[in-house]
Amino acid sequence: MAAISFVYTIARVAGMLDVDEERLDDIALGLEPEDGRLWVYGPGEEATLAFTRAGVELLEQLIADQGR
Repeated sequence: MAAISFVYTIARVAGMLDVDEERLDDIALGLEPEDGRLWVYGPGEEATLAFTRAGVELLEQLIADQGR
């Protein structure tokens, strides 16, 4: 397995998949780091949900399973 070299923020993934960010957050609730769901921490209390490429692919499948 290759090392993770980059992640996509939830805002970026929402745009890539043409899905509302709030809906995407709901869909991703059950995902774990092993599924490609990670948190990126910034200054202070700032944190952003992010996904690996595998996480994005899993989200695409979950969205397709829901029928968009």
